[in-house]
Amino acid sequence: MTKVQKFMLYCLGKWYEEANSRIKGKPLQVSVSKVSFIELVQSAEMATKQKRAVYRNLEVLEKKKWVSYDNKELMLTARGKKVFESIKKDVEPYVEAAGKLKAKNPMSYTKKVQTIFR
Repeated sequence: MTKVQKFMLYCLGKWYEEANSRIKGKPLQVSVSKVSFIELVQSAEMATKQKRAVYRNLEVLEKKKWVSYDNKELMLTARGKKVFESIKKDVEPYVEAAGKLKAKNPMSYTKKVQTIFR
């Protein structure tokens, strides 16, 4: 699996996680079309590629049976969900560390911080 394929699969899986968490407790589930997902990836600036390149990456994921596209609905397959969870397990510690450092002044975590002239 290439880095781009991992990235696209992670973006799709994370989008579904976040979108479904917003309607938790209701008998609903979100869905997204290829066009809407491509627009999302571009408007959120997750990818700098052209629409056609993102579309082709989704087609590759579909050929490898990691995503399915039925009735204008783009979904992770069971196999794709396993790969997403694996990627998520590898990436989440880094994302969490970056989030903690952004949320609070990094120098506030230590008692003494040394500065030097450059």
